[in-house]
Amino acid sequence: MPESGHTWQKAFKGAPAEAAHVRLWARGRVQHPDAPLIADELFVAVLGSGATVIDMAISTAGTRIRITAEGPDPLPLIHSHGPGWSILNGLCQRTGLTTDETGLWAQLGGHQ
Repeated sequence: MPESGHTWQKAFKGAPAEAAHVRLWARGRVQHPDAPLIADELFVAVLGSGATVIDMAISTAGTRIRITAEGPDPLPLIHSHGPGWSILNGLCQRTGLTTDETGLWAQLGGHQ
């Protein structure tokens, strides 16, 4: 039986002030307490690469939540596995680089 879910996408300006909007946007879509922090860490990592626009996505399937941040260009290694990577790995079940290497994703379980 397939799991049903939802997907939300939004483009944010590549500016530090947008991080607060990213956190609010994530909080308004899913009820997991770590989702805003995870969205923020992904956004900041892509922002650090110099992206002028960052595409954010949140997808749900059953109790799983996947958050993605993507920019227009491949991420330098420091931005795809920098200091925020430790936070993501501590909070998420899985993390990774998008197949085109322009973004990062994180998967977490639903809030119990």
